[in-house]
Amino acid sequence: VQLQASGGGLVQPGGSLRLSCAASKFTFRYYATAWFRQAPGQEREGVACISGGTDRTNYAPSVEGRFTISREDAKNMVFLQMNNLSPEDTAVYYCAARASPLLTTTPISYDYWGQGTQFTVSS
Repeated sequence: VQLQASGGGLVQPGGSLRLSCAASKFTFRYYATAWFRQAPGQEREGVACISGGTDRTNYAPSVEGRFTISREDAKNMVFLQMNNLSPEDTAVYYCAARASPLLTTTPISYDYWGQGTQFTVSS
């Protein structure tokens, strides 16, 4: 199983960005997928997750209302739409998947991880 995250870069405060996660040898539809982020010197933080099958979602309070996680089953991809970005959102973002459909943002619960994609919010 391999996960590939993409979409990072540089964006201005207040701007938007969409991250993508593609998988090989894994079908997102049936399992929970999440986006995590890690800023320098900080612990990895779960920002959004989507359950397998039922498509329930959960967000960290810091991103609620600004970030949207979604899944496109036909393409077997998961996305993170991020709006109204601030410098505090600067981090390396990772997509992760687990062999369970249940929601969680606990990193240890995830079995597969992408390599991370960096984006910076700065003017």
